Amino acid sequence: MNRSVILLVLLGVIVVGALSSIFIVDEREKALVMRFGRVVNVQEEPGLAFKLPFVDEVVKYDDRILSLEVGPLEVTPLDDRRLVVDAFARYRITDVRRFREAVGVGNVGAAESRLDNIMRDQTREVLGTVSSNDILSSDRAALMLRIRNGAIAQAQALGLEVIDVRLKRTDLPQANLEATFARMRAEREREAADEIARGEEAAQRVRAQADRTEVELVSEAEREAEVIRGEADAERNNIFAEAYGADPEFFEFYRSLTAYARSLQGGNSSMVLSPNNEFFNYLKSSEGANRATE
Repeated sequence: MNRSVILLVLLGVIVVGALSSIFIVDEREKALVMRFGRVVNVQEEPGLAFKLPFVDEVVKYDDRILSLEVGPLEVTPLDDRRLVVDAFARYRITDVRRFREAVGVGNVGAAESRLDNIMRDQTREVLGTVSSNDILSSDRAALMLRIRNGAIAQAQALGLEVIDVRLKRTDLPQANLEATFARMRAEREREAADEIARGEEAAQRVRAQADRTEVELVSEAEREAEVIRGEADAERNNIFAEAYGADPEFFEFYRSLTAYARSLQGGNSSMVLSPNNEFFNYLKSSEGANRATE
């Protein structure tokens, strides 16, 4: 009976020892085997691995790409126009042994705190060598690449690889916003005044051209009208001359009737002339008319 118990106990110890000597590494992880605080093995391949039971400790680290948000920081470009910049970085743990030696038991939290300082220093250093227009332009991808390259060397000392760096937001400090907006408003108002002045100048040119065209058209029309009127008068005189030449007596009679109609208009017209005046030749009797002609 005692022997059976002892065998069962030994078997249990063996089973527990065997199980405690086996650990599994996921494909998304890397593992360190620690013995009394010292690294004795690095397990980077996924699958089963072994360690000394009850002596070795397994510490696992994420092998995936991780993200680090870099909080807002103020930078001063070459033109002394202060800006507030937000950024983030993507990184991964490439050397778990160096990572453990660099950060100790602080793990990812301690590493990200040190990486955050690296990113801030590199961001200030790179953005301090260019103007604010370069930072705000579409060409700032080159600036992000410079920040990443500068951070890579320092991050290697932590066992990290910086994969990418992005600038998310670039704003002016709150204290500078009002002054900037006021300057922008003044520039827009100046541009609007320039546009209004150019519009008024163009309008004056159009009005002057329209007035000139009007004068030219009226002058041309009056000239043509005078020409037509002169031609009509000439034609009329020709007609009168032909009529007079065809029958002078009838023409004289017609002209006299026209003169009578114009001079004797109205009921109280008065004329003071000698009765023997030629004007009354066609108003006399036929005998008087014959005597007047004699």
